[in-house]
Amino acid sequence: MSRILITSALPYINGIKHLGTLAGSMLPADVYARFQRSRGHETLYICATDEHGTPTELAAAEAGVAPADFCADMHRVQYDLGRRFGLSWDHFGRSSSPQNHRLTQRFAQTLWESGFIEERVTQQVYSLADKRFLPDRYVIGTCPHCGYEAARGDQCENCTRVLDPADLIHPRSAISGSTEIEIRGSKHLFLRQSLFAEKLRGWIEGKKGDWPLLVTSIALKWLDEGLQDRGITRDLAWGVPVNAMDWGPNPDGVLPDAAGLAEKVFYVWFDAPIEYIAATWEWADARAQEAGRDPASDAEWERWWRLPEAADVTYVEFMGKDNVPFHTVGFPCTLIGANERRDAEGRWSGVNNSPWKLVDELKGFNWLDYYGGRFSTSQGRGVFMDAALELLAPDYWRWWLVANAPESSDSSFVWEQFQAQVNADLADVLGNFVNRILKFTETRFEGVVPDGGEAGPLEQKLGIDVAAKLAELTGYLEDREFRKSTTALRQLWVLGNQYLTEAAPWTAMKTDPARAAVAVRTGLNLVALFAKLSEPFIPFAAETIALAVGEDFPGRWPEPGQPLEILPPGRKVQAPEVLFRKIEDSQVAEWIARFGGAETVAEPA
Repeated sequence: MSRILITSALPYINGIKHLGTLAGSMLPADVYARFQRSRGHETLYICATDEHGTPTELAAAEAGVAPADFCADMHRVQYDLGRRFGLSWDHFGRSSSPQNHRLTQRFAQTLWESGFIEERVTQQVYSLADKRFLPDRYVIGTCPHCGYEAARGDQCENCTRVLDPADLIHPRSAISGSTEIEIRGSKHLFLRQSLFAEKLRGWIEGKKGDWPLLVTSIALKWLDEGLQDRGITRDLAWGVPVNAMDWGPNPDGVLPDAAGLAEKVFYVWFDAPIEYIAATWEWADARAQEAGRDPASDAEWERWWRLPEAADVTYVEFMGKDNVPFHTVGFPCTLIGANERRDAEGRWSGVNNSPWKLVDELKGFNWLDYYGGRFSTSQGRGVFMDAALELLAPDYWRWWLVANAPESSDSSFVWEQFQAQVNADLADVLGNFVNRILKFTETRFEGVVPDGGEAGPLEQKLGIDVAAKLAELTGYLEDREFRKSTTALRQLWVLGNQYLTEAAPWTAMKTDPARAAVAVRTGLNLVALFAKLSEPFIPFAAETIALAVGEDFPGRWPEPGQPLEILPPGRKVQAPEVLFRKIEDSQVAEWIARFGGAETVAEPA
């Protein structure tokens, strides 16, 4: 893997994200990006705010501001919170960017001219009270599949089934709450996903064993149920305008109805995945401007997305399970269709020599719940990113969320379990090891790495054990097995504590100072090693640990067979402040009272 492109599902602009959003996309993507950078790979981690769609208009109206202003403010908030959590995006873009407007329109035009988009008149909900067509999300009602009474017209948040507003029982307007609605005809563009079913099935079947079972099973379920064509336009004012005026004819020689599409914008699930590419373009433009180059003539972003330039790129996506269908079906249809042409007789052919890059590795996650229920702002249930940082430093959250990543099944956040785990892992194991060896060095070796003495059988065994566990940790991270990787890292920390207990330099100082020097030097080198290995998971503490022993940060991931001794004898070291203070029972009681606990009603948000 010479170059690694990483994207995490775009957080929606509407509101501050909760811990589940971190656990299911952005945080594991960050851990993986930090790991790959430390291995020396050219790594690009791209994310952005997803800014279009009905909820944005509703939230902006509620706040009394224009959608553009609302999005600009919330983008700043989400960017700031992400950085404070240590998310190391190379660029955090915006789906409302000029780049995404241009790319979305470009993809749509290509798909139309290749025969993969067609116009259809749909029967759509019209609100008499609001005097407007209602996009899917503006219609709320009871889900016909699970009975959830606040299902949206595009998808039920409870059972995740994709819906049509006409499917809802007792539908009403999300704007006014009025039930005075009727069905009227409206012209829209449809992506002909059904044409891609065979190609998608072959592609997804080929990923079995490489992608998590969660991902391939969801994707194949959609195909097994019959892939439906998807409407990709909406009657909204905020979004990427269709702008079909200059489109050429489709393979049947038909031009689009530019006038009939003039007031339409693209559906958010069409333009949002394209923002992965557009955000890379935004990143390249920003770099060009910083370097004094003309962004218009700079094609750096294409190196990551278009073949043959991107032939050495491994593209890795991270997302929650509710996003899997759109990334295994919808977005691939867009990319495949933009590289193909289908004539009036149905024949396929490639239309260029630089196809768009499809995802190579897709890591899907289940949901992180809160005491078995969904996070909910309106019901005061659960912890959101801003509140989390008021309570504790980001590394507490990062460690627990990665160690309990919802990989094979849903996970649940429980305050008592959170307290027990971070106290045990971070305070008792890592923090205790770092502080006791550094404080002992200060008091008995004048705060410098001691020289003298030779390694013995205990150090040789330690070296073998550390090498084996390091190989295990490296393998888990390469395979994006995050829970297993935290277990392996914790076991490395435990090896350090076990070594100090057996070597007992404080006892050896009385009878064999040279032996004590070996033990202390070995312990300090373990501190330096732990700083390098912990950086992807707990970067703030890892930096403090690295600086305590005079190491650069971030460090380079150790190679197999690398000697355990990193620090030169004579180097000055200094014990840091307590790395992790234990969470007290009184704090947990206070937080449960504030955010809810086991008594919380486990209902969907």
